[in-house]
Amino acid sequence: MKVFVTGGTGFIGGNVLHALVREGHEVVALRRPGGTPVPAGTPAVQWVEKPMDALAAADITGCDALVHLAAVGISPRLATWQECFHWNVDVMIGLVQQAHAAGVRRVVAAGTFAEYGRSADRYEFIPPDAPLLPTAAYPASKAAGFAALSGLAAELGIEVCYLRVFSAFGEGQHQANFWPALRAAALAGEDFPMTAGEQVRDFVPVEDVAAAFAKAVVRGDVRAGMPLALNVASGRPMSVRAFAEHWWAEWRATGQLLVGSRPLRSGEQMRVAGELEKVQR
Repeated sequence: MKVFVTGGTGFIGGNVLHALVREGHEVVALRRPGGTPVPAGTPAVQWVEKPMDALAAADITGCDALVHLAAVGISPRLATWQECFHWNVDVMIGLVQQAHAAGVRRVVAAGTFAEYGRSADRYEFIPPDAPLLPTAAYPASKAAGFAALSGLAAELGIEVCYLRVFSAFGEGQHQANFWPALRAAALAGEDFPMTAGEQVRDFVPVEDVAAAFAKAVVRGDVRAGMPLALNVASGRPMSVRAFAEHWWAEWRATGQLLVGSRPLRSGEQMRVAGELEKVQR
């Protein structure tokens, strides 16, 4: 298949490019002029250099699927409510309409576990059909984008697979995020300040996330006009402390984990874990 990818220079996007190429797909990827440089080691794909809101059907013609990963407001690069809703809803709608005009039959889009928001408190493992009760700009815009995408799927008769990604980690992640910051301290022989680490999270290696997106491009259970929503989770949630201790030992760190030296963030949820492969239509 020929697949058009947005967000290909990002953390998850770069790994998705690798996964798609390994599966034998022909890949066309979008890069914003003046944006993030193409990372070293990125597979050979065709690049389109345009702002996302300037894409036209002609740029996507010949592609069978759209994998939409680009977004504004992803931690730690925060954005305003207006910016999040402009790019993650309005521009996304225009992109999908252009893709449909170009003959694309399937859209695979990235969501976030944070869309569930306060619903996480109700479940040991959050199902994809849990109410979406986000509490911040980025997840609220993604939840609104999912609603818009669902409406577009019904109106245009396109196939939509929507993947809500839990706590992805791995190579290429922004250094301000937990796993890269932990690794940097471990490899430098420094101590690492952290909370008590009692929060339970669903940590997912980015390679597994990328494989889920590559699978979604060819899944046989995605039907036109009926969006399929899934969680991309590990099925093995663990405490932040256990996660940190595992990797600290893996890297043979000589510094100390300063457990409890930092407070929890205001309103932080104590358990967020996703249910696997329960289908929401």
